[in-house]
Order: sequence, then structure tokens, then C-alpha cells
Amino acid sequence: MNFSYFPRPALLILLLCLTWTEKKTEAAETVKVMTFNIRYASAFGANSWPKRQAGVVQVIRERKPDIIGTQEGLHHQLLYMDKELTEYKWIGVGREGGKRGEFMAIFYRSDRLKPLEEKHFWLSDTPKVVGSASWGNTVKRMVTWVRFLDRKTHKEFYFWNTHFDHRSQPSREKSALLINKRVAALQTKLPVILVGDFNAIAQSNKAYHTLTKDGGFQDSFTTAQEKVNAGWNTFNSFQKTKQGKRRIDWVLTKGPLKVTRTEIVLFNKFKQLPSDHQPVTAWLQLE
Repeated sequence: MNFSYFPRPALLILLLCLTWTEKKTEAAETVKVMTFNIRYASAFGANSWPKRQAGVVQVIRERKPDIIGTQEGLHHQLLYMDKELTEYKWIGVGREGGKRGEFMAIFYRSDRLKPLEEKHFWLSDTPKVVGSASWGNTVKRMVTWVRFLDRKTHKEFYFWNTHFDHRSQPSREKSALLINKRVAALQTKLPVILVGDFNAIAQSNKAYHTLTKDGGFQDSFTTAQEKVNAGWNTFNSFQKTKQGKRRIDWVLTKGPLKVTRTEIVLFNKFKQLPSDHQPVTAWLQLE
């Protein structure tokens, strides 16, 4: 734009308006979040990983999330996703330590987000002990979290990813208590986004109430301005997804942000279901 045609007072007003518009646009930038249990890799059978892997990648490519919390991925599954999803990088550790066991891997769009800090801990009485379990769960459970810088808005936020136990209710409840304690220990005013497969039905399980009522987290399906497929299950057991109340995969938020949209992603057009869980997405505005 050639500013030489504008009188000086009008030019000043124009520049102020452009600056205000730029700041408003920047503030309105959304971070697209996804939680996606990709199901551990089985080599054989109707729902083996080789038959599903292209579908997992396709869902992510179509939805274009900025950040994804995955559950159950084994190391070779994550390497496949890393190879196919070249615009993403990922962070994670196996719950048995190193590359062993399932990961709570976090994939993020590297041109948009910059990791500043990362940590891993186990959902047990000894969170720093790799592979520890204490609360009746035979399967090891853990959390991976990262503090990110959003390159567009220059704002920071925490992204926490977890997978609660599928059998032990005491484990789920104590896992929620530990996460509340760990989040409180951050002593932060930054937004905290907690995603995962919680193996607990939203709004009707004590673990949910521990996180939302006691921990101060908000459920994106409660606070979102727009809700898509809100009445569907997120666990399909490799059957056609049904409407119901089995929403066990959540995007929870805490702190200064706004949820503009949330969605349970359905697999209607897939002949081979990519996973036995439906991904859940949320569009967040950091404030």
C-alpha cells in the first residue's frame, strides 16, 4: 500500500486501525488440538496395524491439528507416523522406559509450535520411577507433558497427555488426584490443556469430577461455542460408532483460553476403521 496519498492525520488513523486489526487477528488465532488413541499395533487379524496405519495418517491429514496427544502407540507405529507426517515432530517415551512399551506421544506442527520444556511421570505412588504402578493396575500408566511456545501468537501453554487404566477405578481416581497435584505444582497462570483416553465416562465418573470440580479443569464439550457430534461414543470396539454416553476421550482445559469448537471425529467414510477410538478435536484461542 502506498501511504503517500494520505494526509498526515488520516495516515495516523489508518496505521492505528491496521495495528488494531493485526492484534485482533493475532488474538483470534486458534490452536487445533486432537486426542487420538491409535490402538496398539497388532500384526495379524482384521484390525491389524498394517491395515489401519494409512487411515490413522489420513484422519490427521484431513483434520490438520496443530498438536495431537496420542495413546497406545508403540515405537514403530510412531516412526511410521513420523515418516508420513513430515510437517510434524514428536515427543515421547515408552511407559516401560526408553523405546519400550506404549507411548503417550505428542505430535506437534513444528512450524507453528516450539517445545520449551518436557517431562514424563508415572501414575503411581512413585511418579519418578520409570514403569512404576501402585494402584491395582497391572498395566503401567503415565503422563507426558510439554510447555510450548505458539510462534504465531507468541504465547505459551502446557499440553498434557495421558491414558488412564482400563480396569481399576481406584487407579483412575488416584491418577486424577496426582495430575491435579502436579498441575498445581507448576504454579502457572499459563493455559493447561489435558487430553487423553481416560477410560471413564465424562460427567459420570469420579475421576472426571476430580479433574473438573476439584482440579478446576473444564470439559471442552461443556464450554465450546460449537459442539459437533456431541452425542456419540468415542469408543467403538472396531464396530460402527454408535450414539451414546461412552465419551471416554476428553480435551480438558484450564486457565486463560477459550474453546470455540469441539468435535468427535466419526469414521463414516472408512471401510477399515483406523482405530477403536474416535479422535476428539478442539479449537482453542489462547488469551
